[in-house]
Amino acid sequence: MNTTAPPRRSGLRDFYEDPAVPVASGTPRSLRQARMLATALGPAGTTRRTVLDIGCGDGTAAATAAPLLTGHSIVGVDWSQDALKRARTRLPYAVRGELTGAGLPFASVSVDAVLFSEVVEHLVDPDAALDEIRRILRPGGHLMLSTPNLAAWYNRGLLLAGVQPVFSEVSLRAIHGRPGREVVGHLRLYTARALREFVAAAGFDVVRLEGAPFHGVPRVLRGLDRLACARPSLASILLLHARKT
Repeated sequence: MNTTAPPRRSGLRDFYEDPAVPVASGTPRSLRQARMLATALGPAGTTRRTVLDIGCGDGTAAATAAPLLTGHSIVGVDWSQDALKRARTRLPYAVRGELTGAGLPFASVSVDAVLFSEVVEHLVDPDAALDEIRRILRPGGHLMLSTPNLAAWYNRGLLLAGVQPVFSEVSLRAIHGRPGREVVGHLRLYTARALREFVAAAGFDVVRLEGAPFHGVPRVLRGLDRLACARPSLASILLLHARKT
């Protein structure tokens, strides 16, 4: 399959500033992740926690999580000006920031939790990104990371058939060798085991790993996709909860 996307300007930054590039993820994943964080943080009470949604995109995920995080402050962060413009229609606070270079515009040990939803697979330097997240988190602070699963149940079958796995991309201009049409700029993919090891090596304690369905699975297969969530290593999306050591 060779589905041609609109012509891209050169470079990853220009790619992500293109309004045609998707910047939102599915609601089921966002809700599962928000429930995990709400459980971890507990009721707000008199303590108002600061939660950053890093790589907030259009703000959909943070807006979905907000009703479950009542009493806590949610701040969207992205470096794409186009994404921030859209996020500010959904979030009271959305600021520009980067995980590399100058870093995030937050003091060290000043943040209670970070939502990091479908971002790590887009990064050239994920190690530096987790270092920066660890810098801003308070001791014991929560990291809620989600990313597509390279070893999702259907990807195992596709590889056996010699087909490029879903979520993987070989070009920023078009999809080659796998099902799907959208080019979203994935650079890295993780299995459940690799994700655990990667996050632990960055100085976090992995608390929990869950699975979530993928909104792009064909309707006829969505029941199987939901069943696969019971075994995260087979699920479409990996949801990981870790704490700063």
